[in-house]
Amino acid sequence: MDTFLTIASRRETRHYADRPLPGEVVEHILDAGRLAGSAQNRQPWTFLIVESADRRAALADAVYAPDNVRGAQLVIAIVVTGKGPISFDAGRAAQNMLLAAWNEGVGGSPNGIADDTRARDTLGLADDDNVAIVLSFGYPARPRDPESGAASEWSRRAKRKPLDEVVRRI
Repeated sequence: MDTFLTIASRRETRHYADRPLPGEVVEHILDAGRLAGSAQNRQPWTFLIVESADRRAALADAVYAPDNVRGAQLVIAIVVTGKGPISFDAGRAAQNMLLAAWNEGVGGSPNGIADDTRARDTLGLADDDNVAIVLSFGYPARPRDPESGAASEWSRRAKRKPLDEVVRRI
């Protein structure tokens, strides 16, 4: 798929089909995160795959939209350690994962942390670790065909501010 078409057609997926993700798809998603750039190549992240049903339930209660996590086939917590632009680095890894998933026909959604203490306890984190984001993945319950339209059409239909509202030339 064309990269811009991938970017333009991708939407958050919050309702997932009851269909497992193949191991090689999961590996592609994780590897895309691993390949993200980071400041001074420090790679301050750890990707925690939350497989335990009990941990998933507790983690779902720690994010803003619990049903995203409850219905997902794959849940990954991106945990960062250290100082500096680690939030930006985690965002780059998360976006890589979401785009790689979409390229495989898998939907995903970032899930913000509503209860940091609960999330940290659920994941068993050390004092200097922080949950940057929780990503939920699965095949969309209502599939979309990215190639059903041109990237420009997907862009036009996106519920985003127009460029002239977000770009200033100084």
